[in-house]
Amino acid sequence: MSPTSPGRPVSPVSPAATEAANQAAVLATTDLEALSGDSAARLPRLLEAMVTIGTGPELHSTFDRIVETAARVADCRYAALGVLAEHRDGLQDFVTCGMTDEQIARISRFPDGKHGLLAVVLGQEEPLRLHDLNADPRACGFPPGHPPMRSFLGLPVRVGGEVFGNLYLTEKRGGGDFTDNDVLLIKILATQAGIAIGNARLHEAARQRERWIDGSAALTTSLLAGDVDNALAVVAEEARWLADSAAGIVLLPTSGENGHGEGGGGGGLEIVAVSADDARGLIGTVVPPGSAVLEQLRGGEPVYIDDAATDPRMVTHVSQRFGPSMMLPLTSGGRVIGTLALPRERGGEPFTEVEKTLAAQFAAQAALALVLADAQRDRERLAVYEDRDRIARDLHDLVIQRLFATGLMLQSTQRRAREPLPGTGSEPGSEPGSEPGSEPGSGSGSAPEPLPGPEPEVSEGIGRAVDELDATIAEIRTAIYALQQQPDEAVAGPRTRVLRETGLAAVPLGFRPSVTFVGPVDVRLPEAATKELVAALREALSNAFRHARASRIEVTVDVTAALPDGSDGVLLTVADDGVGVGAPDAGRRSGMRNLARRAENLGGTASWGPGIGPGGAGTTVVWGAPL
Repeated sequence: MSPTSPGRPVSPVSPAATEAANQAAVLATTDLEALSGDSAARLPRLLEAMVTIGTGPELHSTFDRIVETAARVADCRYAALGVLAEHRDGLQDFVTCGMTDEQIARISRFPDGKHGLLAVVLGQEEPLRLHDLNADPRACGFPPGHPPMRSFLGLPVRVGGEVFGNLYLTEKRGGGDFTDNDVLLIKILATQAGIAIGNARLHEAARQRERWIDGSAALTTSLLAGDVDNALAVVAEEARWLADSAAGIVLLPTSGENGHGEGGGGGGLEIVAVSADDARGLIGTVVPPGSAVLEQLRGGEPVYIDDAATDPRMVTHVSQRFGPSMMLPLTSGGRVIGTLALPRERGGEPFTEVEKTLAAQFAAQAALALVLADAQRDRERLAVYEDRDRIARDLHDLVIQRLFATGLMLQSTQRRAREPLPGTGSEPGSEPGSEPGSEPGSGSGSAPEPLPGPEPEVSEGIGRAVDELDATIAEIRTAIYALQQQPDEAVAGPRTRVLRETGLAAVPLGFRPSVTFVGPVDVRLPEAATKELVAALREALSNAFRHARASRIEVTVDVTAALPDGSDGVLLTVADDGVGVGAPDAGRRSGMRNLARRAENLGGTASWGPGIGPGGAGTTVVWGAPL
């Protein structure tokens, strides 16, 4: 059993080191002739144990088998294996055998190998055997809840000639001391344990490398398959899972630098994407210019931190939440385009050298994937702009001209309807042949029947039709201007960016969503919330286009709303009359999860319900974040 977290893979041993360990095992067995009859009787158990130790490739399972086997071979009640930390300044892991779960739960802390008898064993080559460990002046006592122990045997476990850790055995059954034969048997077992640990380390390191390689490939596939809008979030989430960290964080240069981290070098780094169980307060945090870590990252060098909460180089409030951390530059073509931060919880295990190397390789691959994804997005945008230009030309050259000609025809018809009937010189409705001002029918001869004139309602209807055509032409001209406008030509305020997104969506949708703003949007919306809101709007419109088959979409941005907890917030509502979320469409549900994650990054929420179609058909997405 193990009271600690699973052991982490460390640097694998070489085949030459494994061969050396095998030779040591052969040498150790030459002393078997000196065993007493009782110890010789334990040889079958020892040989069986040596086979058992190496039966599995999992590193921590190997640790468990070693301590259980050592307790059986030495005939003692308790056994433990202390695993040296990578920098050899204490114990990284402590695996025990013999204690119950209740006893383990009562112990406040397990030894770190820096004090007492465990530190003594770590500092010497030969086994340490004691009749009563409590009487030794080097002992520092037991923590509260620890079971009593007297007899003691400790000896090193070597992997490839290097001390990997130590075996500790206590409480020899029968109340006696550990014998010379016990020491010899455990030394043989320790030799075999070193070989098994070396093999398990190789297996664990290979599995870890395979996991990182698969993760890098999955990231690249995801980004190039079209998940470009969520590229940074995908990088953060994938890296967090691979590094077993508390969070995955992507930072990009602020406005003091250009988009590739070049420029004058006067800007900081802003957190733009987070994957964490609790991401509140992280999005929008800025590492200020002049920070020591910033200079190192800008130079393309990774930063490794033992404890972010206490490191003086970490100057943001975010660092107080984390412990061991890696900050890796996202570099492509000699340019630093951002930073990938992977922090663990406070008190968490430090990153090993293997993990640092694999994470740095992942960061390089992620940077390349981001650059390729940006290039792909640029190509797609170029195709959209070309299509928009074509649509604008068609609208101007064909639709507007035809509408304008139709309007002229209606205006001409309206004027003609108000003129006297041809050939009479009289007003419409008067009798032909009569003098102006004379009574109808006073002329000589029989008067023909009067010709009917147009009704006033007809003229008014024609006028209304002309007005509608004028309004339609004005709206089409506005749409043409919007289609011809490049994104960087407009002021990048929240209102403009929302209108830009709905304008871009009009091309694939076939219609322009209606947009309503409530409150001073440009004044109240901060930049961090604007970025996430625009991204959420883009996701919602994309879902409607790809999955909803909607014919009408209504967008509302309300900065005067109150969130469910009563705090001030912004609400984005996107309602359509499509098929709804209830349809068997995994793609749309995935999009809804993306919306919820964006809201949670800011401490907000996202939900969806019935739409605006007949009988509640369609979907209404409500996305909220605090202000």
